[in-house]
Amino acid sequence: MIDIEGVVENIVFKNEENGYTVAKIRHNKDLVSVVGHIPFINIGQRVKVQGEWVFHPNFGQQIKVHYCEEVKPSTIEGIERYLASGLIKGIGPATAKKIVERFGKDSLDIIEMNPDKLTEVEGIGPKKAEKIAESFKEQRQLKEVMVFLQSYGITAGLGIKIFKRYGEETNAVLKSNPYRLCDEVSGVGFKTADRIAVNLGYDMMSEERVKAGIKYILSQCIANGHVYLPKEELVKECVKILNVPDEIIREQIIMLNLNKEIYIENVDNDEAVYLRYYYLSELYVARKLIELSFQNYNQDFDEIEEEIKEYENENGIELAKEQREAIEKAVKNGVCVITGGPGTGKTTIIKCIIKLFEKRGLSVVLAAPTGRAAKRITETTGYEAKTIHRLLEMEYMPENEIPIFTKDEESPIEAHAIIIDEASMIDILLMNSLLKAVAKGTRLIIVGDVDQLPSVGAGNVLRDIIESGSICVAKLNKIFRQQDKSLITINAHKINNGEMPILNEKDKDFFFIELDGTQSLNDELVKLVSERLPGFKKDIDPVKDIQILSPMRKGDAGVNNLNISMQSVLNPPAKFKTEKSFREFVFRRFDKVMQIKNNYNIEWESVVTGEKGRGVFNGDIGYIEDIDLENQQIIVMFDDRKVEYDFSNLEELELAYAITIHKSQGSEFKVVVIPVCFGPPMLMTRNLIYTGVTRAKELVVLIGNRAALKYMIKNNTITKRYSGLRCRIINYLKAIS
Repeated sequence: MIDIEGVVENIVFKNEENGYTVAKIRHNKDLVSVVGHIPFINIGQRVKVQGEWVFHPNFGQQIKVHYCEEVKPSTIEGIERYLASGLIKGIGPATAKKIVERFGKDSLDIIEMNPDKLTEVEGIGPKKAEKIAESFKEQRQLKEVMVFLQSYGITAGLGIKIFKRYGEETNAVLKSNPYRLCDEVSGVGFKTADRIAVNLGYDMMSEERVKAGIKYILSQCIANGHVYLPKEELVKECVKILNVPDEIIREQIIMLNLNKEIYIENVDNDEAVYLRYYYLSELYVARKLIELSFQNYNQDFDEIEEEIKEYENENGIELAKEQREAIEKAVKNGVCVITGGPGTGKTTIIKCIIKLFEKRGLSVVLAAPTGRAAKRITETTGYEAKTIHRLLEMEYMPENEIPIFTKDEESPIEAHAIIIDEASMIDILLMNSLLKAVAKGTRLIIVGDVDQLPSVGAGNVLRDIIESGSICVAKLNKIFRQQDKSLITINAHKINNGEMPILNEKDKDFFFIELDGTQSLNDELVKLVSERLPGFKKDIDPVKDIQILSPMRKGDAGVNNLNISMQSVLNPPAKFKTEKSFREFVFRRFDKVMQIKNNYNIEWESVVTGEKGRGVFNGDIGYIEDIDLENQQIIVMFDDRKVEYDFSNLEELELAYAITIHKSQGSEFKVVVIPVCFGPPMLMTRNLIYTGVTRAKELVVLIGNRAALKYMIKNNTITKRYSGLRCRIINYLKAIS
């Protein structure tokens, strides 16, 4: 760690939104570059900086700032330069000179304590004096707050968010109840608030702390896919994390429930504790599904069998009995789930359903949870599909950092039928928003593979709907897509049935490379992707066509390690490739990257149509087109959409030469390579390897340990998710029957 003190001579770059700054500081006779979130810094200021030396490939040695505070200028020259910097509204170089000539070393004290006296300076009237004083006060408050927050380990970027929310009341709010931040400032979690509280000497048994801790633990369970936690499990976890007696936890759970901040209800013989919005979402989804399912359209399709035969003749195909039954169920019921694995004819069924609706002049919309899934269904059906967010006409409320949908109960989706593909990816909140926009009289057709991994978000929506036994379901079991003798579809079903796949048949598309124990899995993967596969199939681009899907993030065959190895071979450094270091990674021009969280506000522009919009979503894969070091931006292309990322938002991106199987849901890749080795039991499951295999279009290569592959296929354990949707659908149907 290094400490320097000096005068700010130049601001090379400053992002006004988050305070990220590149500046030059004169320290003794040296001009030192400093970088970091320093929102209050400006030319002419004397500052103390604490940080560490880092090396930038283009700009050389820099100090990465961890802490910064202003040192009040003490000389006449320093004060004049500070006032002339443009930091204070209403004061430019000429006015700064006049103020210093009139008040000398007392200039800053006059502005702060007796701003009325500024009217003694030529050109400054009462209104301008008030403006100068207000600007000076605002800057002073920001500096004080930032210094206060930095002392508690809060980053400057987060500090600006807090200051924008509370302004001059920031310090008072934090001292009175730091746990307010958890509810009122996006990005501040319980641990951060608790760290501030501890440093302030806050009572660890306080009501505010315990309530915030309970809600934090419930939010953590949501991050793990649960919609609720059983009460006894919640109490046990709270005692462990908060180090507070059991009886205090139970008392505050009761208080939160009385205030309707949480809800407690019996689910599957458990006392289930929900955060408010998840409880209300689950209730609504169950009720709306049953209400929609009561709609019956038998009279509209009394000649359905003849029409299906007509469709078969027109397209030169013959549908199986279960496919015809699925089509009939879908068009005659208010809600219908069509579920089946790869090759069972889901796409063929969707195309037939659309044709039957079109014949009657009925409108149909198609949607999927992700952009890649929507693109796939567009390509396979020939009909435009949108993301669910786009279908719901997503808007954005910056103060809440959550999506707001224009389409809802007051303004529903205008369609006679809505078809949703890849439904296994839909979580309870997205299903809630979707159903609010489905009008009475609109059919809802839900298509998905229930054996895929469940949604990244909370809930087990598709499985719960099917297992409730209360909604019309068409199950597809027969494999139809075998004309090309592809082993991908056949082996996917074998794996799903607990059988070992057919491996290494000549001229086929499913291979297993077994390592002998002395070979490094990481090294062999690099050779496979960079040399062997492009040599095996000449039309393969190792970056764009091959996707490594790993069960895990850590370890020799984990995503983190593989991305560094693959980048060094597939996109090595070069003079014409700009770079940006971030945490343990380097982002380089032409890198393959992935968005790892939903960003509903970030803007994009289509380079094909010129269309503009907002939103890049978790799992979207793109390529770095450029890294603009001067403007501190990375430009990424997602298909035809260009997105500009400020350097302060790089935590939203990861290298994507290798991604986790969880992140691959809804996507399809020309070639899929899966490292197979022993790891945490929760990741060594059948549905994980099944999901990975079903992402491939042309070729699957498994590489690693045969015993590990056998273990995964035999392990049909499905991680328990606490979700009450199945139970609620059943109970709601009973209540109204």
